[in-house]
Amino acid sequence: MPAFEKSDPQTLYLHRARASVRQALNRYTHFFRAVKQRPPTGQPLTPFKADAERLAVTLKQLETQIPRVAVFGLVSRGKSAVLNAIVGHKTLPTGPLNGVTLTPQAIVWQPTLPPEASPFPFSQIELIDPPGLHEVDGQCRSDMAQAIAQQADLILFVVAGDITRTEYQALCELRQAQKPLLLVFNKVDLYPEQSRQAIYQSLLQFAAHSRGETALSQLLSANEIVLVAAEPAPLQVRVEQPDGHITYEWETPLPQIDRLKAKILEVLGREGRTLMALNALVQVREAEARLATGLLELHGQEAEALIWRFVRYKAIAIALNPIAILDLMGGTVADLAMIRALSELYGLPITGHEANKLWKTILLSSGSLLLTEIGSGVVLGLGKSAAAAVAGADTASGITAYAGTAIAQASLAGFGAYAIGRAAQVYLEQGCSWGPQGANTVIQDVLRQLDTTTILYRIRQELSDQMGFPTL
Repeated sequence: MPAFEKSDPQTLYLHRARASVRQALNRYTHFFRAVKQRPPTGQPLTPFKADAERLAVTLKQLETQIPRVAVFGLVSRGKSAVLNAIVGHKTLPTGPLNGVTLTPQAIVWQPTLPPEASPFPFSQIELIDPPGLHEVDGQCRSDMAQAIAQQADLILFVVAGDITRTEYQALCELRQAQKPLLLVFNKVDLYPEQSRQAIYQSLLQFAAHSRGETALSQLLSANEIVLVAAEPAPLQVRVEQPDGHITYEWETPLPQIDRLKAKILEVLGREGRTLMALNALVQVREAEARLATGLLELHGQEAEALIWRFVRYKAIAIALNPIAILDLMGGTVADLAMIRALSELYGLPITGHEANKLWKTILLSSGSLLLTEIGSGVVLGLGKSAAAAVAGADTASGITAYAGTAIAQASLAGFGAYAIGRAAQVYLEQGCSWGPQGANTVIQDVLRQLDTTTILYRIRQELSDQMGFPTL
């Protein structure tokens, strides 16, 4: 595999995606260890184990850097033939009967590039051949297609002849995976009059009737339509024998597949590592969202008790302390200690520096509420210090003033501690998805920095909207 500079953006995306997947797997390890001691009553563990296994497979894929290309299409469109033609030998069964592919199958393609070609980041590509879109029942088919599409980094959709409404609807379903898509028009030897532009216009007509022209143009352009003949029909050729006798024989032409192979390599070479990174990060994001449910049941009550314990400690300490500046410092130390204790409870031990950054993030994201409480606490602290000085003279009024100010300041401090604790609890339950290696943070960074020449750039806003991110 060719070496790429560390400063290459796509390489950095892969590094950050690997770190995010490892962080998520560490959380699952901690979760399963905690479950052995106290099994949750309302949640079966099977979904969590399945998520952990998928993330482990995803991490291996990132480390080996083998992108996945999934091929979809209705029966008899030649999906398996297209894949056989790409790898150069017949690996998958094909035949005149519908439904020869009954379960998803995968083969490995080791592309051969000419010496003058640009460096290509992958030595192998995994090609996935699921059953035809009408070979299994409706909901089962849809679920299988979506699951395979979500795992893929690039999607091929094979058609032949006139595109049907069923095929257009299948395209619309697949686009929900938000992956680059190539439309492969197979059997072009039987339909020589077809052109890329004519096929694209047919799709636009379907889109116009369903008011989906904009969405279609984001996902697919005429440049992403490739004409192939994966298994050309035999031709009868005239053969003249040495003695002048004329015979006719059937000859099978070579597959017309080079344009598709070149297009796949072009897309993966241009954005393949970014696709792999985003694919992994989305899986982490979804897995951690499900894990949050288990963590809430497993640690929710314990976390709530821990927060209230720190609320009491902070309120009492600030009420008894007569020096204003030490109130602020001591309160901050108590908040940071609470964040670290919560992080250890949820299986995400963090350093003091990281706890400090999270504390600042919570303060800023709370708007003016907690900042106002801190400001009020400082003012009350100064008042308490003045009252303490007066109380030092043993006047009843000074002691009363000190007690009233201390109670008010302790109440504010307790409120602030509880608000920070709850915010940290939610953040940690969700897997620190907004941390430096959190899936949400890395996904947004990737989407902001996409190359304008990529297919992903065209759908970046839709990806952002689907994930609930701010407008890019």
